[in-house]
Amino acid sequence: MPSHLSSVPRARTDMTVRRSLPGALITALLGVAIAGCSPVTSGKNADVPKWRATALPSSPAGVVLQDSGKILNRDRIVQEAARVPAGSYTLTAVCDGTGKAFFAVSLDGKALTEAGAACNGRQETTKITLPTAGRVEISTSSVDAPLLYAYRLVPAQ
Repeated sequence: MPSHLSSVPRARTDMTVRRSLPGALITALLGVAIAGCSPVTSGKNADVPKWRATALPSSPAGVVLQDSGKILNRDRIVQEAARVPAGSYTLTAVCDGTGKAFFAVSLDGKALTEAGAACNGRQETTKITLPTAGRVEISTSSVDAPLLYAYRLVPAQ
């Protein structure tokens, strides 16, 4: 014969589940509503010139190389400048989206350095020294596509 006490814990468990379900549902719906209101830059649909105007607004005199755009897959985007004099330079890079963008700098096909920028909309700078004059390439890539990126290489001040 079943005891009366064995059904009491089941009843309490069922009541506890029923009471917590509306609270969990409200919490989940609130989370979705807040996420829907947060400003997230979509790399696929973004207006790159408009974004660049705020992310990397001014172009100082003497820009050696600059680029901006969308990274939609893992393919590298390469830009080059011929006959860049030897000297000290500053690479300023920024990206927006999720993850990180990478900027590999080479001189006449030989790797010099790699810089990175966290995709939080903040500018990051890297000092670069070109030991000799030559052709400079900057290769931009990310494994966190889609995202927006912009960079410029200028002589160091």
